[in-house]
Amino acid sequence: MIKLSENNTMNANCPLCTADGGELIWKNDELRVILAAEPQYPGFCRVIWNAHVSEMTGLAIADRSKLMQTVMKVEQAIIDVMQPDKVNLAALGNMVPHLHWHVIPRYQQDITFPGSVWSAPLRDSDALHLAEQLAKVPALKKKLIEVLGVH
Repeated sequence: MIKLSENNTMNANCPLCTADGGELIWKNDELRVILAAEPQYPGFCRVIWNAHVSEMTGLAIADRSKLMQTVMKVEQAIIDVMQPDKVNLAALGNMVPHLHWHVIPRYQQDITFPGSVWSAPLRDSDALHLAEQLAKVPALKKKLIEVLGVH
C-alpha cells in the first residue's frame, strides 16, 4: 500500500495510488521504481510518481527533472545489465491516468518486436531467450538499488 505525505494527493480509484503497481524495487517520498509483471518482457520497469498527477506539466519543473533523471538511471541500468537491442520509453497513461514511465528492454526475439510491447504478437515466444533474460533480473534489481541509492 502506498503511503503518501499529507502534502501529496491520492485518488482512491487509482490503482497506482492504492498499490505499488508491481514488484517494488526502490522508492522515496516522490517516486518509486517497480518491476512490472510482464512475463514476455523480463526487466520491464516502471518509474511512478507517488502523488496522483496525470501529466508531466502537473509537476513543478524541479520535480520533472527528478522524475526524468530517475527514468534515465533506470534506462542505463537496464542497458548495463540486460544488454537489450533497444530500450523503449513510454508515458501513455491512457488506461491509468497517473504519471508513470515505462522503461522496457527490447530484443529482436520479442514476440512483438519491432512493434510496441502492446502490439499484436508477430512470432511465438522464445523460451530460451526469455530464460536468459529472466536470469539477469536479480542483477538488474541490485543495479537499480545501487544507482538510485537507499531510501
